[in-house]
Amino acid sequence: MNWAIFEGLLSGVNKYSTAFGRIWLSLVFIFRVLVYLVTAERVWSDDHKDFDCNTKQPGCSNVCFDEFFPVSHVRLWALQLILVTCPSLLVVMHVAYREAREKKHLEAAGEGSRRLYLDPGKKRGGLWWTYVCSLVFKAGVDATFLYVFHSFYPKYTLPPVVKCHVAPCPNTVDCFISKPSEKNIFTLFMVITAAICILLNLVELAYLVSKRCRECLAARKAQATYVGHHPDYVTSSCKQEDLLSGDLIFLGSDTHPPLLPDHPRDHVKKTVL
Repeated sequence: MNWAIFEGLLSGVNKYSTAFGRIWLSLVFIFRVLVYLVTAERVWSDDHKDFDCNTKQPGCSNVCFDEFFPVSHVRLWALQLILVTCPSLLVVMHVAYREAREKKHLEAAGEGSRRLYLDPGKKRGGLWWTYVCSLVFKAGVDATFLYVFHSFYPKYTLPPVVKCHVAPCPNTVDCFISKPSEKNIFTLFMVITAAICILLNLVELAYLVSKRCRECLAARKAQATYVGHHPDYVTSSCKQEDLLSGDLIFLGSDTHPPLLPDHPRDHVKKTVL
């Protein structure tokens, strides 16, 4: 996979992220993607070749390796990094959709017309929900993969020697893992960085939700203050509601009040006289 292209796509997320989102993105690229590319693939490149068992039975080493390593660390980390960064691409795509819609609107209505979005990249409306859902998805993906790693490799560590008694092994044999200490160090490093990323996602989610709640409360308070200083606004609103209710009652009645006399010409003559 070409990680350079993937990095170039995600670099545009910085423009639409909060400070916590920028820290999260930097942490993903520096401490997860770079560590994965530079060291992790090399450390696990010889895990199958150097997995030795104290038996000469054909096929025993392969079966024991498959039993202890059902899924490779490297492949799990690659899948985790892909899934955890895809929601950020959805945010970029949503902003691109807004920009394209704004461009079509200006072409159809003219440059001096009212804009659909004052700032297409501002997290309002649907874009706010897309960003919040991306945070929830990213935290959920990291938490799921941490659980998967723990279920496959308890305590996220690899023992130097494992016992294997799977056919076609003649009996219980000892198998030796290549460079277990080095692999444990990198495994714990990736686990800790994933946990920090989950914490950053939750902090950013709490920040966005609390900010939106404060904005809603401030808007309601400003509206209440305006109504308190302008009582005519309330009176006019009540009059409009009364008039509307009166019209509805009039429409629902059977008898109509005489708006004009039956013979308007006679009425004009009497008035003139």
